[in-house]
This record gives sequence, structure tokens and C-alpha cells, in this order.
Amino acid sequence: KLAAEFPSEDILLVTASPVIKAVTNFKQVSKTLEEFDVEEQPSSLLKKRYPNIRVIQSGVKQLKSDEHKIYTEDGKEYTYEKLCLCAGAKPKLIVEGNPYVLGIRDTDSAQAFQKNLAQAERIVVVGNGGIALELVYEIQGCEVIWAIKDKAIGNTFFDAGAAEFLLPKLTAESQETPIECKRTKYTVEGSEEKGRPPGASDKLGSALGPDWHEGLHLKGTKEFSHKVHIEILCEVKKIHLQQEFIQLQQTSLAFPKGEKNAEADEVLWPVYVELTNGKIYGCNFIVSATGVVPNVEPFLDGNNFAVGEDGGLEVDKHMHTSLPDVFAAGDICTAAWEPSPVWHQMRLWTQARQMGWYAAKCMAAEALGESIDTDFSFELFAHITKFFNYKVVVLGKYNAQGLGSDHELMLRCTKGHEYIKVVMQNGRMMGAVLIGETDLEETFENLILNQMDLSAYGEDLLNPDIDIEDYFD
Repeated sequence: KLAAEFPSEDILLVTASPVIKAVTNFKQVSKTLEEFDVEEQPSSLLKKRYPNIRVIQSGVKQLKSDEHKIYTEDGKEYTYEKLCLCAGAKPKLIVEGNPYVLGIRDTDSAQAFQKNLAQAERIVVVGNGGIALELVYEIQGCEVIWAIKDKAIGNTFFDAGAAEFLLPKLTAESQETPIECKRTKYTVEGSEEKGRPPGASDKLGSALGPDWHEGLHLKGTKEFSHKVHIEILCEVKKIHLQQEFIQLQQTSLAFPKGEKNAEADEVLWPVYVELTNGKIYGCNFIVSATGVVPNVEPFLDGNNFAVGEDGGLEVDKHMHTSLPDVFAAGDICTAAWEPSPVWHQMRLWTQARQMGWYAAKCMAAEALGESIDTDFSFELFAHITKFFNYKVVVLGKYNAQGLGSDHELMLRCTKGHEYIKVVMQNGRMMGAVLIGETDLEETFENLILNQMDLSAYGEDLLNPDIDIEDYFD
């Protein structure tokens, strides 16, 4: 966007990764809903399209905002007129530096995971967001103990009702053959052969696109498809290596079968997880899928950034940080403006793309001394994804985020087919979750955006015999 706005200026892209993430197959589904694929491409493609972009492959060591300079890890310095920090976020690991704990956030960590899984008989997955959900669904031939701190799965996206709707898919013996994935994957050429440079594992790779698990062979050693046991309302209390566990003289549990009490495990495992509910399970390794923290480290030292409660760099409604000429967008930033009543920030690909595009417009406007309106994409929270092979659309305050207790929910659910939930407040629609091919996303988007009073329709709003789309067209 910057290169297009300023065709004669030098645009520098400083990145630690040898590939760039490109948005392809972009589709505007409705006014605010966008569907797109994320592809890794060689950076040369970007330079071909925009000759004024220079890609500098190096991590940033330091920012000296008062001098308008950044220093890269390869010892060079660059001066900027305007700077936008888009360094994303890094996985929030349950423990740092334990070889048996893997965090998954980027393409490299997904590859490491695949290598480990090939030898695994049992893994423990900790976390309850999008990555944990997809992972547990995709893994076959390996026992999975899934520890979540909530009552129901997928609480970042769903409520307990939606979780109940999805659960049968987890226990289904064999999987439908997955629909062919139309995204192509780029890998860094030659990186596998050379082996990774020492110390490279802690470098941040590029964040995973929405289909990261496609094309990865997620299969363990056992000859069955799904074996998932969910431990709810618990977190990891402690992780014991094999030797420590033997000294503890505690018993660990076998994989639970049916309703009877779990039996003691005969097998010796490389690592043991002690949960806050008192249970101990042995496993080959632990996947930490417990969300991300903004990657602000290299930029804070010596710069007086305002930092949000979630650790991100605070930005105003023009994506400006608290420092002159420094903007931020995507996972690294925290939206510190007064949001629209039906929008909230969530660290997702869709928002990262919108923020990046809008930040470029804001940088251009400031450079040219023009004024600019807040982008329409911040009017309504809207995200479209896929879980368990179902299309999933979430709109507005879909989990009644921040609405207090005076809201009500309306549901329509056809087992194995669709799940529809709307969040109503004072007769107005504030949010919705649509799972399956409901074709209601555009209608609901309009109803949330125009805040029409729907109290007259009552329960009929979700009546399957009434064609609500025609009605509100």
C-alpha cells in the first residue's frame, strides 16, 4: 500500500524472515467479511511488482526514535522519515526453555511439531484458541490429552453450545477426506537441507496462515484416527522430566477409557504434566497453544512507548504510537481508541491485514498533511474461518463481550448441519456466530450495522420457515 501511495519514495521492508507473506485469492464476502489465503512467497516477487521496495533481511536490534534510526542485527543502520512497526507477536509458552514444550505460531514451529509427532504415542495439548482447536482435530494415530482452562472447547470463538455442536466431530472414528486445499505453500528454498543455523529456533518465523495444518502430515505412531481426552477447568501446575517424576513416587494416569476411573499408567514417558486438578499424565511432548504476546522487545529500550495492558504498543485511531513518526499495526499493537460498540481487537490475520493497509493510508495522509477518517473495517468485528471442516463466521460481540448481563441469546441448531447464535440487547442485534453453510452472514452483518429494532420479530428472527434474507434485503 505504501509503495503504491509513494511510487517515487524508497520503501524499506526490514524482516527477519527470508520469505514474505502475501495475501492471495482475496474475496470480499460482504461489506466487512473478507476471505483470503496467506501464501509464503520469495521477497523477489514483491520487488518485481514494486521496484521502490527494498527488502532487508535482518532482525532489528534497536530503535532510536529520537534519531529516527533503526539498527539491524547485521550491524547496519537505517534512517526513516516514517516508521511502522509490524513485528507481530510470539507464542506465550507455558514454560520457557523446556525441550519437551513446543509452541506453535509459525511455519517453522509447525515443521518441528510434525517431526516430533511422527514418533509420538501421546501428546498433551494446552490451550483453547484457534490453533489448539485445529490441531486436536487434525491429529490422528496419537493419543491427545487436551487441557483447557474453560468449561468448553474453543472459548475464544465459541460458547458452550457451539462447542457441543462441534464435539461429535472430534469423536467421529474416521475423518471425511479433507477438501483439496487450494492454497499453495512456499517453503524457504534449501532451508531443510542446510539444517537450521544454531540458535535459530528462537527466531520468530512468519505467522501461520489460516490453513497452516494443510499439507503437514499430522499422524502419530498408532493405527487409529482420533483419540482425544479433554480435561476441563484446569491448567498446567508443573512439568516433570522423567527422572524428577520417578523421584516424586506419584502415579500417573493411563489414557482414560470410558467412564470408569482412570487407571495407573505402566509406561515410562519422557515428560509428565501435573494439572491443577491433581491429575498427572505422561506424554512424549507438550504443545503450548496458549495464545500470543506482542513482540515488542527490540523496540522498547530507550523509547518511551505507551504500552497497553496486553503488552502491545498503544496506537490511536490513526495507528500512531505515542512517539512521533512511529506507527504500529497488527499483533504488535493495542487499539487504544474508543472502539465502535460492535468492534473489538483480536490478534487475527484478518485484522492484521486491515490494520496494515489502514496504517499505510494514515502514514500517507500525515506525510501529505491531509486528514483521514477511521477505516470502515473497524466499525464491525467480522471474521470468517474454518473449524472441523465447518465454515465459521463470527460477527460483532459474538460472545456478548462487555455487554453486561442485560443481553439475551437466540439459538438455532441442526445437529451436524448448522449452529446459529445471535446476541441481542434492547431488541438490537449485537453479535452472531454462524457455523455451517447458513448464508445468513450478510443479513446479520446489516442488522448489526444498522442497529434496527427487531423486538417485534421475537423468536421468529431465527425461524427456519421464514426466509429472513428476503425480508431484510
